Amino acid sequence: MAEATTVVRRTALNAVHRQMGARMVEFNGWEMPVEYPGSGGIVQEHLAVRTGAGIFDVSHMGDIRISGPEALAATQHISMNDAARLQVGQAQYSALLYPQGTFVDDVIVHRLGESDYLLVINAGTREKDFNWVRDNTRGFDCQARDLSDDFTQIAIQGPRGVELLQKLTDTDLATVKFYWFTHGRVCGLDNVLIARTGYTGEDGFEIYVPADERTSARVWNQVLEAGREFGALPCGLGARNTLRLEAKLPLYGHEISETINVWEAGLDRFCKMEKGDFIGREALVTARAAGLARTLVGLEMTGRGIARDGYRVLDEKGSPIGSVTSGSPAPFLKKNIALAYVPPDRAEAGTPLQVEIRGLGVSAKVVPTPFYKRPKKT
Repeated sequence: MAEATTVVRRTALNAVHRQMGARMVEFNGWEMPVEYPGSGGIVQEHLAVRTGAGIFDVSHMGDIRISGPEALAATQHISMNDAARLQVGQAQYSALLYPQGTFVDDVIVHRLGESDYLLVINAGTREKDFNWVRDNTRGFDCQARDLSDDFTQIAIQGPRGVELLQKLTDTDLATVKFYWFTHGRVCGLDNVLIARTGYTGEDGFEIYVPADERTSARVWNQVLEAGREFGALPCGLGARNTLRLEAKLPLYGHEISETINVWEAGLDRFCKMEKGDFIGREALVTARAAGLARTLVGLEMTGRGIARDGYRVLDEKGSPIGSVTSGSPAPFLKKNIALAYVPPDRAEAGTPLQVEIRGLGVSAKVVPTPFYKRPKKT
């Protein structure tokens, strides 16, 4: 019997990335650019976002729309943050949880209307997330629809990102606050969703345009052209990962997963226990009373070596006590950093630890996170 062939998906911008000479890789079932050698690669792309602007194709992300008279009640039931606090045009970071208080996925919830919500979900969990949302909103007077293939999503990130996008729209972007959104005309297209959100630790926007190849390519190229004066570069998954790591933004399958709960991940501030019942709440009450067995910390390598995902974390005597969830050089900070789960008694800043690299314990220390915070505007 022939083995089933795995179909690798491509965004509407795939041909554009190839024409630009991007190095393409398979990521969560998608063929995506990891870097653009013509731009100088991951380090230069990372630095462009920190100092100017970077442009990302994030169309592999998924979109679920929940609408109907009981859309709010349904959204409250399936998510840990308090969607009732959202005004129309506002967004919030949240998560979908299993009954045991662990992660189905982390999401951004947008309130589109009085009874209309958009959940932006991760690429690798699209089908799982939609099935879970659909199954767990049954019984509510609402409809859950998978809109994931309707949009090309382009992220414009960095301190000059606002100026860049302002050249392409007549919407006054200064009136759109962080984690708010609006609809406006962008690159000649009407009713484009313009969200002041992102996954880099910088200011910036994400725009949602129709997912046909011709329109997507035109908008992508116009954004790049508008960004030339700001040093904008096209950016791939490599820079996206190092940027989010510097900002301590979690990645599903690494810092959060179906085996990690909200308290362990340190996402308490987004979990509104006081809002009433939601899926996972009961287990979280129990877990909080029991106390933590592990917690997520930031590590800075003090010895020569790079902590990589999955490497073991050791105590000073060389005994295993945890593991690295994400690790790499930090291009802007010029340090080797990592996130790792360790016992709470080893989580205090300054605690000396080791990371096992090729069988040897390389010295590291616990440091405050996020590693990077964008400068406040004066």
